[in-house]
Amino acid sequence: MKHTRVGLILISVILLFAVSGFIYTPHDPEKIAVLERFQPPSAGHWLGTDNLGRDVFSRLAVGGRWSLLVGGLGVLVGGSIGTLLGAASGFFGRSIDEILMRGADGMYAFPTILVALLAVTVLGPGSQAVLIAVALGNVPIFMRLARNQILKIKTEPFVEAARALGASEPRILFRHIIPNAGPVLAVQGAVSLAGAILAEASLSYLGVGIQPPDPSWGRMLREAQSFAGLAPWAILAPGILIAGTVLGFNLIGDHYSQGR
Repeated sequence: MKHTRVGLILISVILLFAVSGFIYTPHDPEKIAVLERFQPPSAGHWLGTDNLGRDVFSRLAVGGRWSLLVGGLGVLVGGSIGTLLGAASGFFGRSIDEILMRGADGMYAFPTILVALLAVTVLGPGSQAVLIAVALGNVPIFMRLARNQILKIKTEPFVEAARALGASEPRILFRHIIPNAGPVLAVQGAVSLAGAILAEASLSYLGVGIQPPDPSWGRMLREAQSFAGLAPWAILAPGILIAGTVLGFNLIGDHYSQGR
């Protein structure tokens, strides 16, 4: 329980920080002020400035909404598609199950980074490529999890009772079975969110994620790497936020996956 509280506090603070970027930032995150470059944290710049004199705090707040939005949408889209396909596989079985599970096995063979590079080739660098990569990476994960849950739930007495009362197969699946698999899928969603945030940061660090002038935590890490000795705060701040977000979601997911 203690670990869960730590995770909830971490995620709440980071979400509040990211949402604040929509409402207020102390400085324009894109404003270049060369004369103010490499300033340490102060009352005027709470987390200092980077190599172009841009306010690190403001850029982190705006970058957070991109990281969380792209990662969250990727998990939502990929999880929804994977859940529906996995539910169909486990509920109907036979040839449908065989075809869908072989498809899931094939998707596992493509790492998120490779999918992102393929998406970049077609769409060009940007948030769309990251979103597609994260979504496709989550489809097979949710497919397998949903299939296993449906195989367990469809033999429960309440499902047989619904069938005996004349409920149609689609109604049984969407009304009775999938909602009962929801808690397990939600736990996987929290764990996947941690992976999605890390994937977005990694792709942005490689230069194929969120593109300038929009800031992102991964790109900020990459840009600050070359002057880490002059402005360590510029590399520590996004690194701590990425680590805190991943840790928070993992703590929440681990707690509920163990049924505590």
